[in-house]
Amino acid sequence: MTKGLNSNHLKFIAIAAMTVDHIADLMFPQFPAEPAAIVLHLIGRITAPIMWFFICEGFQYTRNLKKYIFRMLIFAVISHFAYCFAFGINFIPFSKGEVLNQTSVILPLCGGLCALWVMKGENSLKKWQKYALLILIDVVTFPSDWSCIAVMAILAMYERRGNPEKQTRDMMIWVAVYAAVIFFCMNKVQGLIQLGVILVYPLIKTYNGERGKAKWTKWLFYIYYPAHLVIIGIFRILIYGNAPIL
Repeated sequence: MTKGLNSNHLKFIAIAAMTVDHIADLMFPQFPAEPAAIVLHLIGRITAPIMWFFICEGFQYTRNLKKYIFRMLIFAVISHFAYCFAFGINFIPFSKGEVLNQTSVILPLCGGLCALWVMKGENSLKKWQKYALLILIDVVTFPSDWSCIAVMAILAMYERRGNPEKQTRDMMIWVAVYAAVIFFCMNKVQGLIQLGVILVYPLIKTYNGERGKAKWTKWLFYIYYPAHLVIIGIFRILIYGNAPIL
């Protein structure tokens, strides 16, 4: 057996970390400066970069990119409603004057996949068209969880495929921008916690490039992500009423 972590291992780690993070949202609303909340959210920071990493891998190895993009788009639509229900966000974006966190991280994951096709895929787009489309993708994904930073982090990580050190370094440049915006404009504790994504480095460094034996895990995240958000939303209503917790 090849040593290291295969894709199934990393996916299970991402799911576990995501669940811990969202339980922390439920237990400690609004990112309070409490040690337990900080520790749980730091664990949760592992999830997003693993997702970005596998968007890069998926783009490289998928047999049908159009089908993959369409599947991610449908996933983003379904996840929008589950995400909003989980955290008490209005299903209609911007309805309460807020800009960020209006939909789930799945939209910028889909946007990152599209950006990879635009910038790195086989197409006849001219250079100016590529950058125009990239800007459009960034604008569309800006209101999401992790915003358009996820799109740019995916592009940066793909550029450094096969080099975990440089992947992590370039990803952290974009994450630092996101952290700074949150720190100065929203919540200082939340902003600093975003830098915890660097904890993913030892995980992707030990990735062995193998899928793993359980092929059904390909669909696990598509099912688990919206399902666990619905459960979070039910507990949110039972505990806090219909109040938002982000």
